[in-house]
Amino acid sequence: MTHVIAGQTAPGFSLKGLDGKSYSLEVLRENGPVVAAFFKISCPVCQFTFPFLQRLYQRYGDSGVTFLGISQDDAKATAGFAREYGATFPMVLDEKEMGYPASNAYGLTNVPTIFLIDADGKVRVSSMGFVKDDLERIAAELAERRKVAPAPLFRPTESVPANKPG
Repeated sequence: MTHVIAGQTAPGFSLKGLDGKSYSLEVLRENGPVVAAFFKISCPVCQFTFPFLQRLYQRYGDSGVTFLGISQDDAKATAGFAREYGATFPMVLDEKEMGYPASNAYGLTNVPTIFLIDADGKVRVSSMGFVKDDLERIAAELAERRKVAPAPLFRPTESVPANKPG
């Protein structure tokens, strides 16, 4: 569960990325919306979800939208996860040693949990687990911002369930 739902203001955070940079939600929002995906490398639903997030990133990540993987694991494990599941968007660390500051601010009890946060700080989509409709809604919102028709996120040849709980 999360206590942050659509329509609410997203709690701020500042986390260190695998690239050594600091990522602050407040600063990222200056560039436009943020897709923040909380995950743990051992989570099978996270492993299933991240290739679809990568597709979203490839389609919409260069147009004033920031994608951010927020890992509850260490840097080495997170880098391995990103390689294995093809995630090329920035990864930041919400580390146990620091008390999981971002995860706790969002009241997370399950991963993956994905948020689409508007530039004004309002949460547009709050999604726990894998929810096909939520990912399609994120795609539609990002396409609308670009003033383009949304491209299908899921291929007709893929067997994709409507949801998978985290």
